[in-house]
Amino acid sequence: MDKFNKLDILNMTRFEGEEGLISLLTFTNSLSFQPVIDGMDQQVLLIMERVTPGKELEHWVQSNIRVCVQRITPSQLEKWLISSDNHDVVQGLVRGDVVIDRNGYLQKLRDQFIEWPPLLRLQKMLSEFSHFARSYMKAKQDIKEGHVLDAYANVLASLHYWAHIAIVEAGMHPELTVWDQIKRVNLGIYKLYEELTTSTETVEQRVQLVLLACEFSVLTKMESSCALLMNIVSSREQPWSPSELMQHKDLIGLSIDISLLLQKLVKRGCIHEVALAAMGKQTELVELRYTISS
Repeated sequence: MDKFNKLDILNMTRFEGEEGLISLLTFTNSLSFQPVIDGMDQQVLLIMERVTPGKELEHWVQSNIRVCVQRITPSQLEKWLISSDNHDVVQGLVRGDVVIDRNGYLQKLRDQFIEWPPLLRLQKMLSEFSHFARSYMKAKQDIKEGHVLDAYANVLASLHYWAHIAIVEAGMHPELTVWDQIKRVNLGIYKLYEELTTSTETVEQRVQLVLLACEFSVLTKMESSCALLMNIVSSREQPWSPSELMQHKDLIGLSIDISLLLQKLVKRGCIHEVALAAMGKQTELVELRYTISS
């Protein structure tokens, strides 16, 4: 029995009686799991029907063992699984120990996540592409304005998101050690990473080279990565406003830059802008909405 099991550090009865508790997941800091703990020895994730303000995050310690306790709702957890910024939660869901699971919610979510259902995969692709395009555009603007080091940081981020897209396309989940993973999945992206980080060329030359590759990838990956958004736009005859799209059940809560994506798709000819005049007002101002048909 390891030191975590010997300690009454979690004191499960402390959590079992919490009103609205749905599931409880724990994962510990072992050699194979160390990167996901953010400096804590153990993490406890409580999935709640609702979270009391001020109770979202707690840190506990007993006998020099540090524990991070987080309380989230099911909708928050499901959004985290799609986000590019919560790989620790993804790893915890896959590898952690389910201690409490009323109604089997967490096990169903784990099974669904591992199976990679089509909607989840499309949401992940759209989210990663949005980050990819945004960081690429930032790098392009930085290099234009002579901010070479900022361009370097942003183009490196672009490669990171591009790698995620390639991994998802291969039917896999991005791991914490993404460059080891992408080396097995897409050697071309890994070679660009090496070129950017280790080449003897000047920083500006390296950035310019990778920007060219990113520009080509943004164009070639756009339709497949934005398939979910395009499907939603085509689901009705009336043009959509950006707000309506963001409130769609398949997009709500996703970490995407809807304005950037819509403009990219318009320029590519994948969707079309429709100008609507303001009703009953004498003004040159028109509202832009979006549709598939021209």
